[in-house]
Order: sequence, then C-alpha cells, then structure tokens
Amino acid sequence: MHSERRSQASKLLSTVADKLQSPRLATLAVQVRLDAFVRVKKAIDDMIAQLLREKEDEIKHKDFCVDELNTNQLQTERKEREKSDLIAKIADLELQIKQLTEAIDGLKAEIKEMQVQLKRAGEDREKENKEFQSTVADQRATQKLLQSALGILKGFYKAKAAFLQKQEPVGPPPPPGFEAYKKNAAAPGVIGMIQQIITDAKAMEAETIRDEEDAQKAYEDFVKDTNASIEAKTRDIVNKSEVKAKAEGELVETKEDKEAVMLELEQLSNYNAELEQSCRFVLKNFEIRQTARDEEVEALKQAKAILSGAKFTEFLQR
Repeated sequence: MHSERRSQASKLLSTVADKLQSPRLATLAVQVRLDAFVRVKKAIDDMIAQLLREKEDEIKHKDFCVDELNTNQLQTERKEREKSDLIAKIADLELQIKQLTEAIDGLKAEIKEMQVQLKRAGEDREKENKEFQSTVADQRATQKLLQSALGILKGFYKAKAAFLQKQEPVGPPPPPGFEAYKKNAAAPGVIGMIQQIITDAKAMEAETIRDEEDAQKAYEDFVKDTNASIEAKTRDIVNKSEVKAKAEGELVETKEDKEAVMLELEQLSNYNAELEQSCRFVLKNFEIRQTARDEEVEALKQAKAILSGAKFTEFLQR
C-alpha cells in the first residue's frame, strides 16, 4: 500500500514537474520513491513553505519595482520640467545681461560725446569772448578817437567863425562872375558824419554786449543741462550696473542649479536602468511565475494527501 502511494505521489509530482519545468518537483518526485514517509512529508511541507515565501517575496519585489519605477518616472518628469525652466531662465538672464551691457555702453558713449561737446562749447565760448572783447575795444577806441577829432573840429570851426566875424572886408569887390566869400558850409556835414559814426559805434558796442550776454547765458544753460544729463546718465549706469551684477550672480547660480539637475537626471536614468534590469523579468513573467508556484504548491499538497491516504483517482478527475 505504501509503495503504491509512493508511486502515485511520485507520478503526480513528475507530471507537474514536466509541465512546469520544475527541477525541484522532479527531485522531490524521486525522493518520494526512496525516502521514508516522515521525511518526504517534511520535505513537502518545507517546499510548500519555501514556495509561499518565494511567492510573497516576489509580490513584494513586484510592488517595489512598480512603486520605484513610477516614482523614478515622476521624479524624472519633474526634473525635466525643472531643467526646461532653468534653461529658459538662463536664456532670459543672458538676454537681460546683453541688453544691460549694450545700454551701459550706449550711456557711456553718450556721456563721452557730451563731454566732447562741453569741451568744444567751452573752446567756442572762449573764442567768442575774445572776439567780443576785441570788438568792444575797437568800438570804444573808435569812439574815443572820433570824439577827440570831433572836439578838435568843433574848436577849429568855432574859432574860424569868430575870426571871420571880426575881420573887415579888404580890397575891391570881386570881379563879375565871382561870388562873394561864404563860410565853409561843409563843416556841419563833416561834424554830423563823425557824430553819426560815433552813434553807430555806440550802438554796435551795445549790440555786441547784448549778443555776448545772450551767448554767455546760452552757454551756461547748455553747460547746466549737459551736466545734469551726464549726472542722470551716470546714475542710470550705476543702477543698470547693479542690476547687471545681480543678474550675473543669478546666472551663475542658475547654471549651477542646472548642472545639479542634470546630475540628478543622470542618476535617475542610471537608477531606472538598474530597476529595468532587476525588475524586467519579474514584471514580464509575474503572472506566469505566480501561477506556476500556485500549481507547484497544489501539486505538493495533492502529493502529501496521496501519501496520507487520499485516492489518486480523485486528483486525476480534477
């Protein structure tokens, strides 16, 4: 009876071992034929326990793989978005720095041109002032000279007129065809002309002074406005330089952040490759392996039942 039970249990185990390609069931099938019942039953119980542990471990491994792969994918997607944001931020900062650099260079060029214009305006003003002083000096010298000449002429004609009034006519009357002597009528015309020249010189002097005052005021206004503009542009340069320095510092930090993200992405990729390597087989064959273990466990239970007295035909009908 024991031999028959051994044979039936061994046959059952061999059949399942061939179906599942299970070396351990095949080995146990041989042990069933040879070993004592107690040892065989213990071996069956041990193998069932081992299969259940393996099943539980594989379930945990599969859950671990699914969780880790999902977590890795989510972290990778988040880091990819972070990488894209950092790349965009770097581009914005580089453009901002470029625009600020160009603006600062432009302001410096404008200040330099204004300083050149100030220098030229000062040189022109100095030249105009010298011309003004020369013109005024000439006009005043002319007036002084003409006033002196006018005084001499007036004195001369006044003395001559007095002399003529005292002098008695001498000699016979002029012959026919000659007019009697008249005092010089041209004298008042010369004096008037000199007086007009003096008046014109005074007018020119006054006009020159007004022009000089206007030119000086215009120059002072130009200097004031230009210096104010230079000061404003200088402040603008300082402000833009501070913004540029801040942007440059932020650019360095952003590039470092990008490098850190790139390193994290590389690590995530490497870990994903490790997960794929360790999990690919389990995930791909999980259902098949779980079913196979269940069938092994069921075969072991049936074999133990047969050894314990169950009829072999009952298992053949299943």
